[in-house]
Amino acid sequence: MSKDHGHDHDAEEKGLALRVKTLESLLVEKGLVDPAALDRFVEEYETRIGPKNGARVVARAWVDPAYKQRLLTNATAAIRELGFSGLQGENMVAVENTGSVHNVIVCTLCSCYPWPVLGLPPVWYKSAAYRSRVVKEPRAVLAEFGLKVPAATEVRVWDSSAEIRYMVVPRRPDGTDGLSEAALADLVTRDGMVGTAAV
Repeated sequence: MSKDHGHDHDAEEKGLALRVKTLESLLVEKGLVDPAALDRFVEEYETRIGPKNGARVVARAWVDPAYKQRLLTNATAAIRELGFSGLQGENMVAVENTGSVHNVIVCTLCSCYPWPVLGLPPVWYKSAAYRSRVVKEPRAVLAEFGLKVPAATEVRVWDSSAEIRYMVVPRRPDGTDGLSEAALADLVTRDGMVGTAAV
C-alpha cells in the first residue's frame, strides 16, 4: 500500500531487508549457510517460483479459452498443467476480473499466499493495515495503490487461508490481440494477480 494511509511501507521493507541481511551475514559468518545456496534459493523464488509463473498462467488463460475454463473450474490442476505446484499452492482458486467485477485477495489472519504462482508475499500484503482495511474499505485501499475501480464495478475480497489460496486473473488489456503468449505474460504483474493493480 502507499504511504497515503498513514503507514510507511517503504520503511518497513527497508527495515526487513536490513534484518534479513544481518541474519544472512551471521549465518554465513558462522559457516551455517553457503552464500551461493542462499542466492540460488532467492533466485528460485524470484524467477521460477514467483510472479513469472503466475504471469504464464494468466497469459495462457488469455489466449486459450479451454485452459481458462479449466483454470476457473479447478485452478490447482490447471496450474499444475504448466508445471507449477508445491508448498502453499496445494489448493488454489482462480477468480477472474471482468467488466463488472474486480477481485482482490488478502489473508486476514496472517499471510497465506500462493507461492508457486506469486512468489514470496510483499511486506504490505502481510501488514495489519492491509489485512484489516482491504476487507472494510476495499475501494479506498485500491485507490491508495493507484487503482480507481468504477462505482458500477463490484469489488469482491477473497480471504486466503491455510486451506485455500487465491489468485486473480486480471482482464486482458485492450489492444493486445497481436501479442504472443510470452509477450502477454510480460504485461502481467504480481499486484495484478493480487488485485491491487489492473494487470
